Amino acid sequence: MMHDISPLERRLDSLGRVLLGYSGGVDSALLAVIATETLGAERFLAVIGRSASYPQVQWRTARAIADRFAVPLREIDTAELDDPSYRANPTDRCYYCKAELWQQVGRLARDGGFDAVVDGTNADDVTEHRPGMRAAREFHVISPLAELGWTKDMVRAAARARDIPIWDAPAAPCLSSRVQYGLTITPGRLMQVEQGEALVRSFGITGDLRVRHLGDRARVEVSPEAIPRVRSLWADIVPALQALGFPEAELDPAGYRRGKMLDTAAAPSGT
Repeated sequence: MMHDISPLERRLDSLGRVLLGYSGGVDSALLAVIATETLGAERFLAVIGRSASYPQVQWRTARAIADRFAVPLREIDTAELDDPSYRANPTDRCYYCKAELWQQVGRLARDGGFDAVVDGTNADDVTEHRPGMRAAREFHVISPLAELGWTKDMVRAAARARDIPIWDAPAAPCLSSRVQYGLTITPGRLMQVEQGEALVRSFGITGDLRVRHLGDRARVEVSPEAIPRVRSLWADIVPALQALGFPEAELDPAGYRRGKMLDTAAAPSGT
């Protein structure tokens, strides 16, 4: 059953002219659609921050949703890879990325006469390791979904009711989240990760999927139910990953789990 969206509509309406940090994930997509319906183009703008860490496939999805639902959209370039603190890839890397994003978005909001900046953080997110939320607080970003207690399941149900095609899509955080903590973030490594995940998908693998960059190898994580199929294709997948520049590849026998990179934060295998 879809969660009642009227409190969300009222909350958005109360904020005046609203600018949304829009990634194209289901949370920000739902906000973009509802805000467009509630506020209209005169009072709402969705903003995509683009850099080497933002997956091309997600950008295409975000654009397609904006086109389908007539979401007012603007793209800006972000420069988190110019920040040595971000490139060093500490466990709070996400803070430096979001600080760059919200600084740029905040400037756009001020220049455009917007009253509020919002994001798609939901009520489940606040219980997880999300250093970027500290940056959101520092830049006074409002999280309407979290404020109203909307969980991921509620968001997905509402998105499904709105015919948003990614209502059941797996989470798709930035490409840097695939690089082992302590291993320097570079455009080349981000490209390897993006190409690696596209490669594994090309073998028909759906659902949760990560190609983790561990410096001296790639670690493939898929949903547990997909592991047997990946194993059956492993002899073809490994040389394809090596062709992308990974010396070795391994399949995680435990499957994908959110936050798993924290387990290896202290032991990067490369520089």
